[in-house]
Amino acid sequence: MSTERTVSVLNDLLNITNDRIQGFSKVEDKVWDQYPHLRADYDTMVSQSQTMKNELTGLITERGGVPDQSGSAAGALHRAWIDVKNSFAGDTANATLGNVVYGENAAIDAYQEALDSGDLCPQSSQVVLDQLHQLKASHDKFQNLEDLKI
Repeated sequence: MSTERTVSVLNDLLNITNDRIQGFSKVEDKVWDQYPHLRADYDTMVSQSQTMKNELTGLITERGGVPDQSGSAAGALHRAWIDVKNSFAGDTANATLGNVVYGENAAIDAYQEALDSGDLCPQSSQVVLDQLHQLKASHDKFQNLEDLKI
């Protein structure tokens, strides 16, 4: 595995994490009126995302790379779609939480692909694996929206 390839994969994950952070900013306050018991979990996800971003940035820098602080084009397109979809949705709280689950699924897939690629050094693989476990745990809290209804 080359250092260049490791940095590239880590930057891809950094873009996903930046998309995640930007997506979280789209969650509207009215969600918390309908689902107040999820607020603490959501705040934890936001905090974890910032920590993940810092960890990935550190790994990239340690390997001589330049962290890409943007998000992905797919993430930007998804957020625009969410805006359009929410403008027509009757239950924006439920739709918004559905979008959180969708985004978490995309992040989990990207992290798993990074691990499966064989392009990560052992230290990077461990950090990415730890972050994947965090993503799966947060996903599980939001996955079954029917169970979350008050």
